[in-house]
Amino acid sequence: MAGVRETARRAAESVARWRDAPAVHPTGVLCSGTLHVAGRDAAWGVPWLDRHASYPAIVRWSHALGTPRRLPDALGLAVRVEHAGGPGRPLDLLFTSSGTGRLGRHVPLLRPDALTGAYSTLLTYRTGECERVLAAFPVLDPPHTPRPTLWQELACRPVRFRLCAAASGEPWRPFASLTLEAVHPAPAETTVSYDPVAHSLPGLRPAGRLNRLRDAAYAGSRRGRGAA
Repeated sequence: MAGVRETARRAAESVARWRDAPAVHPTGVLCSGTLHVAGRDAAWGVPWLDRHASYPAIVRWSHALGTPRRLPDALGLAVRVEHAGGPGRPLDLLFTSSGTGRLGRHVPLLRPDALTGAYSTLLTYRTGECERVLAAFPVLDPPHTPRPTLWQELACRPVRFRLCAAASGEPWRPFASLTLEAVHPAPAETTVSYDPVAHSLPGLRPAGRLNRLRDAAYAGSRRGRGAA
């Protein structure tokens, strides 16, 4: 497994250096907003999930492959929750457009529009004593036809997501809401570097071997564009 991780790291580093941008999700926009944790006593067994609180958030919405506008692509929603673990200790959650069923939540789904479906972490997170997939569901007020990009939506109104978690065989359970309020320039060479392993919390962190493989690829990508 160590050899596979090293291969993934080297490949991502080479692609990032060639692009002068992240190896995957090279183009995107930064959004600012607020993440609100509902908090339910002893609901998850994770202090951060069970505590009612609000946090500033920096979110990057992006195309995984960087396909031309209007062509389907796997879409990314990278969420940085500022001060989630205390001052200067953020939490990073990385979501990709996906299905929501027992198998579909683990598979990237190509999509032409920002808000026509859910985003999931694809891989599981350790949440207390259980491994669960996390997901972000767009909240749309009908009647409403979603616009293709997140920045087009934000030009008209705040954009809201409901964040949920579920283990295999469980229904989706909400744990937080995310409201995006403004868009900011995000040049590829200076964009925020999200790291779901380094920026995790006690009781809420990526789990399993595939997450370690993805972490190696992200580390290579950051090094390739001089962000590590």
